[in-house]
This record gives sequence, C-alpha cells and structure tokens, in this order.
Amino acid sequence: MNTRSSPPDLISLLNDALALELQVSVQYMLQHAIGAGATATAARGTPAARRAKFVASHSMYWLPGATLKKVAIAEMRHAEAIAERIVQLGGAPTTQPAPITIGETVEDMLGIDREQERSAIVLYQRIIEAAAGAADEATRSMFQRILKDEETHHRLFTEQLGEG
Repeated sequence: MNTRSSPPDLISLLNDALALELQVSVQYMLQHAIGAGATATAARGTPAARRAKFVASHSMYWLPGATLKKVAIAEMRHAEAIAERIVQLGGAPTTQPAPITIGETVEDMLGIDREQERSAIVLYQRIIEAAAGAADEATRSMFQRILKDEETHHRLFTEQLGEG
C-alpha cells in the first residue's frame, strides 16, 4: 500500500472519477428499477424489447450476461476501489456524485449511459497519464483495469442501441 502524499491534481482527478462512479452506480440502478415496467410493455423480439430486457433484467447479478443492474454493481466496485486509493494517497474521498440523469425512455437511458462511459474513458486515460507522470504505478495499474471495464460498458450500451 502506498501511503505517500500524492500530487493534489492527481487526487483531484481521482475524486472526479469517484464522483462519476458514484453517479453511474445510482443512475444505472435507478434506471434498472424504472425500466422494469418497460420490459412488460415492449413487444417480444423487437429491438425495444431487447433494450428493455437489458435495462430491467431481474437475473441474479453473479450469473453470466450483461444487464444494467450488473453494470451498476461493477461501477460500485470501481467507486470502492477509487475511494480506498484516494485515502491511501492521503486524500479525502468525495461524498458527492456527479449529477444523475435518468432519461425518459429506455433508448434515452442507454444513450445517456453510453455518453457517461465515454466521459469515463476520457477521464481515466487522463488519470493513467497523470499517475505515470507521478510515478504512481499502483494508481496507473488500477485505472488501466477499470478503463477496460468502462470500454466494455461503452460497447454494451452501443450494442444495445443497435449501433455496435
């Protein structure tokens, strides 16, 4: 564990990442809950039905397959790891999520979520560069792993929107 003091700009970037992870954890879980009604009304086999099933699947989170609920849980794990890293570096983790945006339809939700993942990818690439510049291998390595998850989430949302 690295308990040295980290550059303030790196800790600030980590808090930006934590705020984003807190946001999407709550946002995705709320969308999952709201989307449950859409699953019942979408015609089977249509793209809308597939999107609704992705958003509001009630399968258990440890089973294989991608649902919004499972993505939300992965984001919660990211938030936990980032908060722990901030403390290890001598910072104080933020308690405020970035603004939560739900959307009106399942398609709106997935579009918003895809944009959140794109923003995370850009931010995490900046963090990886900043951590490398600060010779902080632990942070750099952690964000490389998280970045792979975010790229997967972005791809999932793109596919659900029929654009992948």
